[in-house]
Amino acid sequence: MPVAVDQAVPDFTAAATGGPFTLSAQRGHAIVLYFYPKDSTPGCTTEAMGFRDAHDQFVAAGAEIIGLSRDSIKSHENFKSKLGLPFTLVSDTDEAVCALFGVIKMKKMYGKEVRGIERSTFLIDADGVLRREWRGIKVAGHIDEVLASVQSL
Repeated sequence: MPVAVDQAVPDFTAAATGGPFTLSAQRGHAIVLYFYPKDSTPGCTTEAMGFRDAHDQFVAAGAEIIGLSRDSIKSHENFKSKLGLPFTLVSDTDEAVCALFGVIKMKKMYGKEVRGIERSTFLIDADGVLRREWRGIKVAGHIDEVLASVQSL
């Protein structure tokens, strides 16, 4: 059963840039957890740069940004370095966290159906409760909408 708004998010630990990421260790500040399909692809690069450029505003509002895809740590480290990302990227190669949030979907790609991550963002408050979710999002305007929600917590 995927996570639900106004419910506590079950704890998880996953490999990440800078060492393992554990959700419960983040208590005390909000988490913007965004799922994206693949490192170094056009939409994912645009989204990561948007979160990068607004990072200081998110931190000032009391939130940390965490990106997550199925890519390896090596891929994440290259992506993070290339774009100068100031936040952690989580590697979910076994799709355990993706399953928890229900973001794996069948998608059309070049006329074929493929399993992939549906671009989604989740706002978890300082107590570990899911407060907002955005599923199947378009990158344009999304970061501003998420920031406004963080600021209203």
